[in-house]
Amino acid sequence: QVQLVESGGGLVQPGGSLRLSCAASGFTFSSYSMSWYRQAPGKEREFLARIFHIGGVTSYGDSVKGRFTISRDNARNTVYLQMNSLKPEDTAVYNCAATTLGFWGQGTQVTVSS
Repeated sequence: QVQLVESGGGLVQPGGSLRLSCAASGFTFSSYSMSWYRQAPGKEREFLARIFHIGGVTSYGDSVKGRFTISRDNARNTVYLQMNSLKPEDTAVYNCAATTLGFWGQGTQVTVSS
């Protein structure tokens, strides 16, 4: 059974940092690229970052480039999203996904507020 379980969300002040984790199981994690998306209330789902399974190549959405960093640990079947310089507009539910397989996690809430 495939599972993607996000953790690490919470409440943080503007300018702060959070690291999200996504633990994968039920498929060969090291063979697939992994992505992070987010969705804020009333807005469309937004692509944040992707890390490819070959060479660790990464790509980012324009809104988070330079602030967020995606990484993966294939030994732990986990993908991470390090988020720095957080802004109130980063408030959303954050999901990890193995999009080529159609697998999505349940999401973790990130709230940026003073």
